[in-house]
Amino acid sequence: MKPYTKSTFKIYWQHSKKYPWLLFFTLAGMAIAVGADLYQPFLYKWFFDILVTGKATAGPLIHILVLIMWVGFINWAFWRVSSFANNAFESRVMSDLLNTSFSYLQNHSYSYFNNNFAGSLIRKVNRYSRAFEDIVDQFTANIGQVVLRLLIILIVLFFRSFWLGFTVLIWSILYILFNYWFALWKIKYDVQRAAMDTKITGQMADTTSNNINLKLFGGTKSEIKTFYGLTEELYKIRKLSWDLGQISETVQGFLMVILEFVVMYIAVIYWQKGQVTVGDFVLFQSYLIQMFLQLWNFGRFVRRIYESLADANEMTEILLTPHEIQNAPGAGTLQINKGGIEFKNVGFAYDNNPSVFQNFNLQISAGQRVALIGPSGGGKSTVVKLLFRFLDIQSGEILIDGQNIAKVTQESLRQNIALVPQDPILFHRSLLENIRYGKPEATEEQVINAAKLAHADEFISKFPEQYKTYVGERGVKLSGGERQRVAIARAILKNAPILILDEATSSLDSESEHYIQDALKNLMANKTVIVIAHRLSTIMQMDQIIVLENGQITEAGTHNELLKAQNGTYQRLWHIQAGGFA
Repeated sequence: MKPYTKSTFKIYWQHSKKYPWLLFFTLAGMAIAVGADLYQPFLYKWFFDILVTGKATAGPLIHILVLIMWVGFINWAFWRVSSFANNAFESRVMSDLLNTSFSYLQNHSYSYFNNNFAGSLIRKVNRYSRAFEDIVDQFTANIGQVVLRLLIILIVLFFRSFWLGFTVLIWSILYILFNYWFALWKIKYDVQRAAMDTKITGQMADTTSNNINLKLFGGTKSEIKTFYGLTEELYKIRKLSWDLGQISETVQGFLMVILEFVVMYIAVIYWQKGQVTVGDFVLFQSYLIQMFLQLWNFGRFVRRIYESLADANEMTEILLTPHEIQNAPGAGTLQINKGGIEFKNVGFAYDNNPSVFQNFNLQISAGQRVALIGPSGGGKSTVVKLLFRFLDIQSGEILIDGQNIAKVTQESLRQNIALVPQDPILFHRSLLENIRYGKPEATEEQVINAAKLAHADEFISKFPEQYKTYVGERGVKLSGGERQRVAIARAILKNAPILILDEATSSLDSESEHYIQDALKNLMANKTVIVIAHRLSTIMQMDQIIVLENGQITEAGTHNELLKAQNGTYQRLWHIQAGGFA
């Protein structure tokens, strides 16, 4: 068992204790209903004791039957109280658990999501609340009943006969210990089953979201074979888990046969001595049947709890994993007056990889338009990730208007930076909602105006539902150029003082790019701008062009200045592209 079980129970209890009255009515209703159910055999004992005297009249017997009916109504009524209270309790807590899991998960770092399958994470969140439902059901409707019924039955049997009560007590202890030990021993296989189930979900999500690659590279058969291999492993561990459950039930059945014989044997001996009546036989048999019905599934109840814990522990691990990127204690709000950016003696390396930056320095004046170019792996994208604080630097500091971004809230930092990425990813929502994401409080008129400035209105207006058109998962219903225009419209609407363009026009045709370049000029006005580009023709008018190679600035200057640098990287790239190679 993973070391998260106590933590799982603690988290579940923290969410449950917010609804004490619902929990009270769930448990109290169950206790009263069980008590009424166990009182009925006493009434039947009374009924048969009168009946076998041979002198019984209808009046007393009918009186007992009326009592049995009323006790049955009490049982029925309080089960309903318990059930409705439990419905409200479980559904409320399950919603809270989903909210907690979702909000905590979304605050994990950029690299956390890069290292985990989205499908597996979603699976863990969903199983967390369902595991709570299953655990509560087992404790309230099943194990709680078993314990309560067993206590009442033992008290009654001890009252009727010490040896009857003692026999059932010893048997119950052995029975419960066996099932508890067996469930603990079996849990390692349930953990393996849960892990394999998560792995299969992740594999399914990965191949489904990348289905086009399967087709492009002829990998369908290979992926199907791999998936079949995973499901075969799941079959083996699942079958083993179920077979072990059957072994447990085999032992349980044997123990029950032995108990029934011993109890009835003792009862016969006491009957011969005149110490028990025919009604007592009815009482004993009724209690044995109730015990067997409850205890038969006791081992299954315990196993279900641990199976659910195995499912829940994966999410508990996520909830107990500290967020990699956290706001500093007392973090303030970023206040931008001008928008100057400075990387000061920055040192950074990805996990277990060589350093990307060592004593890296970069200064961008407020309102300056700067382009970053250079070979892949030179550090251009890392500059953007560090500025957004998707990753934390190991040394140095990054300043915006003299404010260390590590000492302001992440939310205020990112509200002041707009990004138009090379491959925009959209929500499976309407075009209106996707553009409005840049400024949630924007009016529909402001959204449409931003779309017009980005030349997105031209294709949006052609859709039958126009701005209410849903774009598909990750925006797959739109072309690459259309997605970029939506992303540009979103950035225009956000109107942040710092703007980052990461190959923002790379997916556009020449005509569209011509129009959008005008829109970008308006968007860049009075802003600090960082442009990452490979097409050098798009950055000729930048105030400064910086060449990044191996985490170092090797050249910096305007377009004309860099063209004059002998044997410079920019000059070489410009001649290649100007010559028509790219």
